[in-house]
Amino acid sequence: MLDLARLRALHAVSVHGSVAAAAAFLGYTPSAVSQQITKLERETRTPLLERHGRGVVLTDEARHLAATAEELLAIVERAETTLEERRGQPTGQLVVGAFASSARGLLPGVLAKLAGLHPTLDVRLREVDPHLSIDLVARGAIDLAVAHDWDIAPLPAPDGVEQAFIGDDLCDLLVPAGHPLAARPSVRREELTGQRWICQPPGTVCHDWLVRTLRAAGCEPDLAHQAEENHTQLALVAAGLGIAMMPRLGRGPLPEGIRAISLDPVPTRRLYALWRAGAARRPAVTVTVETLRRHWPTVAAG
Repeated sequence: MLDLARLRALHAVSVHGSVAAAAAFLGYTPSAVSQQITKLERETRTPLLERHGRGVVLTDEARHLAATAEELLAIVERAETTLEERRGQPTGQLVVGAFASSARGLLPGVLAKLAGLHPTLDVRLREVDPHLSIDLVARGAIDLAVAHDWDIAPLPAPDGVEQAFIGDDLCDLLVPAGHPLAARPSVRREELTGQRWICQPPGTVCHDWLVRTLRAAGCEPDLAHQAEENHTQLALVAAGLGIAMMPRLGRGPLPEGIRAISLDPVPTRRLYALWRAGAARRPAVTVTVETLRRHWPTVAAG
């Protein structure tokens, strides 16, 4: 009989694309994941991973086995959901994926509340890109995701994935203290032509949103500096190297030398919790979503 833990390791490599990424997600060392795959190869008498450059790729047999593993993990999830539902209280392990600023600004308080109220529930946080989180939920790699969309780019939820609105995250225009706009109480988007921008790299949700928003207002943005971390962007703004639009969630106190100005209309990022429809009855999912929604007003108030 095939070992479920080894199948889970193979499935994680399939979903995350490498042994190292699978190990980081599962909370193991890369060596431990490699050992699980090696044991599974011996069990099945089938090569499952092939060297490709510095990484590995799944063989055709491994891809078929990973797909079967996904089905088996879904069956296990349904069994766990039924047992938990019969107990009537949240219990067991729940893996939550969240994008960076929500992992920093929202989840610590939520996880602390859940740990205090439900000691038999083991919630584990994984920071994931919002572009990837919905697919990870759909494939069963995580149990629940905190994701976001923007007012001009709605969040697509595939069949079999349910979602609940958590709250609106407002966005401010950040400028150096000596900037001509720094004394203004608010600024319209059409007034931002000719500015040098500091933003996230291409391919990220926030980058795409900024470009689309400014183009919709008739401005072609000059993207002077690109950095993934909010703190890096803030340091660039404080140094007088450009301006930025940044959501409030997880931003933290503004450094000296930066002014936050309201935009008219105010850009809004909407936060959602997403989970598989098959886990909707699970008390662990229900109580976590409720806690996210109840905790949000505290976070949004600052």
